[in-house]
Amino acid sequence: MARKKGAAPRDEERAAADYYRLHVKAVDDLVNADRDNSPPVSEEELRKYRSGPKLRLSDWVKAVLIKVWFAGMVCFFFLWGLGTYLPDQLDLLLVVGLALGFVTDLLVNSIYRFYAKTPGANDRWMMFPKKGFSSLPKNVLYAFLLLFCVVMTYNAINAAVIALTHAADTVPLGVEPILFGVFTAAWDLLFLQMKRTGKRIWADAKKGARQAPRE
Repeated sequence: MARKKGAAPRDEERAAADYYRLHVKAVDDLVNADRDNSPPVSEEELRKYRSGPKLRLSDWVKAVLIKVWFAGMVCFFFLWGLGTYLPDQLDLLLVVGLALGFVTDLLVNSIYRFYAKTPGANDRWMMFPKKGFSSLPKNVLYAFLLLFCVVMTYNAINAAVIALTHAADTVPLGVEPILFGVFTAAWDLLFLQMKRTGKRIWADAKKGARQAPRE
């Protein structure tokens, strides 16, 4: 007998029904899953399915890279960029010092505060961590100190190389952003360590004075 037009075979209907049948128990298990009723999974296995960068930098590495990058940026845009417009070296260094102080106060320190896990966690990377009206002039003066130390570092290296090679008419080590940023960050970290050491010595001295027996 001829099959009616439009009627599907019984086995095809059964296959389609099986295809669209929902596994209710599996869906319920997925919705109600938590730490208590889920099987243990190793941290290595979980890391395979996590999104984001695989390379994780420690806090001190990120802090140092930020200092180097922004100091190098100041060198690139101001020391290099304005070198042809400000032929006088003192005027150029004045602009670079101002730029370094503004960048430190408005950008670098703000980034440290932004990504800090807890308030004040990144204060150890800032010479003047307290934000206020006085922080900008303090950071500008501190930037001039850093710039002076960086200039003296370049001069000392060039003087040593010239003394060894006897090439008095050359400049062995020129100023470029990467090394400028490294020197600036190195002096900054040195002064920060001196600040922490001085505060620790002062705190120990005050504690010893309070605990000393009075005659």
